Amino acid sequence: MSSTPHDRLDHLQTQVAAMAEELEAHSGIDRRQFMYFSMVAAAASTFGAESARAMGANVPSLDHWTPDVEMPVSLFQPPAQTPLALGNGEAPALTFQAYPGGTGALMEKLARERGRAAFDRAVFLVEKSTGAMPTSDEDLAFLPAHRISALIKERKLTSARITDIYLARLKKLNPTLLCAVTIMEDSARAEAKKADAEIAAGKYRGALHGVPYGIKDLFSTKGVPTTWGAKDFEDRIIDEDAEIVVRLREAGAVLLAKLSTGLFAQNDQWFRGRTNNPWNLNIGASGSSAGPASATAAGCVAFSIGTETQGSIVSPSTRCGLSALRPTFGRSTRHGGMVLAWSQDRVGPICRTIEDCAMVFNAYHGVDEKDPSTLTTPFQFDRAIKLASLRVGVDPQAPKELVDKLKALGMNPKDVGPRPTVPGVGGGGLNVEYAAAFDSYVQRKAKEIGLDLNALPAPAAGGRGGAAPFGNAPPNTSPMAPADWNPRFVGGRTALAFEFMQNQRRRMVLVAKWGEYMKDLDLFIGGPNADVGPNAQTGHPCAVVPYKFDVPQFGGGGGRGGDTTPAPTYKPQPICGVITGALFNDDKILSVAHQFQKATDFHTKRPAL
Repeated sequence: MSSTPHDRLDHLQTQVAAMAEELEAHSGIDRRQFMYFSMVAAAASTFGAESARAMGANVPSLDHWTPDVEMPVSLFQPPAQTPLALGNGEAPALTFQAYPGGTGALMEKLARERGRAAFDRAVFLVEKSTGAMPTSDEDLAFLPAHRISALIKERKLTSARITDIYLARLKKLNPTLLCAVTIMEDSARAEAKKADAEIAAGKYRGALHGVPYGIKDLFSTKGVPTTWGAKDFEDRIIDEDAEIVVRLREAGAVLLAKLSTGLFAQNDQWFRGRTNNPWNLNIGASGSSAGPASATAAGCVAFSIGTETQGSIVSPSTRCGLSALRPTFGRSTRHGGMVLAWSQDRVGPICRTIEDCAMVFNAYHGVDEKDPSTLTTPFQFDRAIKLASLRVGVDPQAPKELVDKLKALGMNPKDVGPRPTVPGVGGGGLNVEYAAAFDSYVQRKAKEIGLDLNALPAPAAGGRGGAAPFGNAPPNTSPMAPADWNPRFVGGRTALAFEFMQNQRRRMVLVAKWGEYMKDLDLFIGGPNADVGPNAQTGHPCAVVPYKFDVPQFGGGGGRGGDTTPAPTYKPQPICGVITGALFNDDKILSVAHQFQKATDFHTKRPAL
């Protein structure tokens, strides 16, 4: 059935009216303006540009234009809008999934194998205390958290007493260690008093009830400054509790202090100075979970919570001779914590024993709707795991003492070679995430010093943006003082979107290669820190465990670059190794490390302070 141009225009007008209503509702575009320009364009297409011009439209000449060619886009563009301002925490639409087949495939696999129980939190049963309870404050302070838990549960020790002991140690040792930013004395005592009252009334919340702890000062806490290690934020209060704080409070744990982090979660230097290693005060605690590691090693808290993007749990725990868990990516909520990289940040316990790590992690792991990266997978710590039942790899660089003891306990290891690599996967993507997360801060600082962020140097070859203060500029040319600025947040601004996307695609190739590498392994023991970088990209978990007591080899001095300064001398301390697990084998690596600790005493040593 034929139709006239007027019929077609009438039909189009009906369609345009419907579109205009929807656009006005969802995009804020003026409905009448949209209809006007749409009909002008339609008229020009149907009757010619002269008719459209008669309606008052600015239509191009028809000399080189046909009805099949679209009208200029400018006719339909909505008024320019100011982009939504973003802070540090808003997650991107792209969420990293550590499991090679994706989180959906993992959930289906777990449901088939274990049913609904796979997604329920296991109950952590604290073993009964044995032997006489220590009488001195120092001996109590250095008890593992699980022993403190048992004593509190059995009402042999009050939360109030152990809280007072830790508060006194924090106040005494903090001037030397610089491990605490804010000691929360009043609220800690109130929480301890509440815990004792609940336990006396038979309202026991579980393993962490009444146990005092400290948290890295990049998690928000109501009424208390959250500084991120930066002088700029020394007095900044974020009026909410991070989800990890909420979960630990609900478990009954008592928050003692906000513990130091290096400037914006980098190393152990923050606005009051350097956080120190309690074993060797002439060296820093490493970072960026410097305060949690230092305070735990010094017996100032029963346990602590740190974070890692690329080594920030493993490094300070190793430096301070502790036990720790860097969990599989996605197993722990980051909501309310400072973001460095949405696709790499993780939250883990730093403790004096591996069993403590299992007890703490059991209380808070799992899905959080406020953190779209999170998922729940089974976590069941096994104190009596049979080492012979596990598929364990051993790298030639693995610590001999650790391997030999586990073999004596029943482990049947097999040799493993180098881990997979993919050329082109590196820090470029991480720099971009840094820059995006800190855009609001960078813009503020740029205005303060008069820096034009639109005139930054071009990115380095390959689009990585460089790690120097301004793209490729030498480090010393930054006009911003080190105390006020972190150069990592600038280089990523100039990286090409295309290169960033290609980097992420190569990263998924790396994830797949690691999936293939680990398919016949439950875990492996590598050289200390050897796999921190790759596993930051792949999301694999690891446990840090002390395996001997010796003089550490921290380096320093030695005449590099003409420097003739002698290397510092160090006192003996616990030396740590790393056990890396297949994805979501957090419970297995802790269970294996626990077997080692049951047969050794390196974790019981304490620094002389």
